Amino acid sequence: MFDPYADFTYFGLLLYVVLPTLLLGCFGLANRRWTLFVVVLAATVHFSTKLTLPGGLVLREFWIAAGYALFEGAVAFAFLRWRSRPSFYLALAATILPLVAAKLLPVLAPQTQFGFLGISYVTFRALDVIFSIHDGVLKTLSPTTWLGFVFFFPTISSGPVDRYRRFEKDWLKRRSRPEFLDDFDFAVARVFRGFLYKFIIAALISTYWSGPLEKQSGPLATWGYMYAFTFYLFFDFAGYSAFAVGISRLFGIRAPENFDRPFLSRNIREFWNRWHISLSFWFRDHIYMRFLLAAAKGKWFSGKHTASWLGMFLTFGIMGVWHGFGWHFILYGLYHAALLVGYDLFARWNKAKKHWGEGRVQHATDILLTFHAIAFGMLLFSGRLGH
Repeated sequence: MFDPYADFTYFGLLLYVVLPTLLLGCFGLANRRWTLFVVVLAATVHFSTKLTLPGGLVLREFWIAAGYALFEGAVAFAFLRWRSRPSFYLALAATILPLVAAKLLPVLAPQTQFGFLGISYVTFRALDVIFSIHDGVLKTLSPTTWLGFVFFFPTISSGPVDRYRRFEKDWLKRRSRPEFLDDFDFAVARVFRGFLYKFIIAALISTYWSGPLEKQSGPLATWGYMYAFTFYLFFDFAGYSAFAVGISRLFGIRAPENFDRPFLSRNIREFWNRWHISLSFWFRDHIYMRFLLAAAKGKWFSGKHTASWLGMFLTFGIMGVWHGFGWHFILYGLYHAALLVGYDLFARWNKAKKHWGEGRVQHATDILLTFHAIAFGMLLFSGRLGH
């Protein structure tokens, strides 16, 4: 299996599709047909691992992904044809089912596997289509656009998480030669940023900071590892995202940004507007806001803010489980929900009392306190505290 953007071998393979794209783009021919061909071609490379399924059957990921595409495509088009509230819940359950199987099967039967590279992010895209149909904002669906959106290879394994309606506009647009050259210039800058973040800064942190501390024990080593892991995770993930956004732009897709200087956040709410932006906004729109709307319509709670607080725990609890069933992932999600609820209480109290004002000292203090709250959450996420 080739892990996207993990080593230089992968970038060597990318040249086989990047170079023809550059040639076609110079003639204004790097269109969606070419991109769809590359998506299918990349799938044969990405989904090359052999998996042992229940019953001892050995199958390549590619065939599981192909079956997944047929199944999820059938669900989406059937829901578009017979849209109703009962069919909406049925479509949601069906869309999530393969991901649940991929997460649970290795736990229930350790010698078996199911799924393929990036099934979590692919499922997010498939779900976005279902939500868009339910909300009435998506009334037509093209099989080729759906396939290109769900399996768009630059963002296949770790996002960013795109939205169908936004993706479709880029997918259908025909780029001129000047527009392609502008996209190429952007792509080059982002790819070089990715190399700086992932292969230089993150690699140095891993080699000389987090790596050595990982082998040590004691409070001081854990404290140091908390900082090291926080910075490593940022530069590694931000580097990946820079590669994904850059390569996406080369193929005409303006993938959403994932990071915006998150460690300069003044509070935990601002942090989630700056960190893994595409994922946090997806959870906000499709889980948190829908929960609030349902609670308001059903008058589930008498408290003014109860629905909002419970919605935070629901949203981040699901986010934790989505990362995995380990206790540290679940605790990480609940911890951030608690931080958000705590900040909401503090903000409401401070708005009335005005005890915490503005100014440079307060600004710096806010950033420092928020960073340490975030860093402790990263320590929980790492699972080190359970060792």
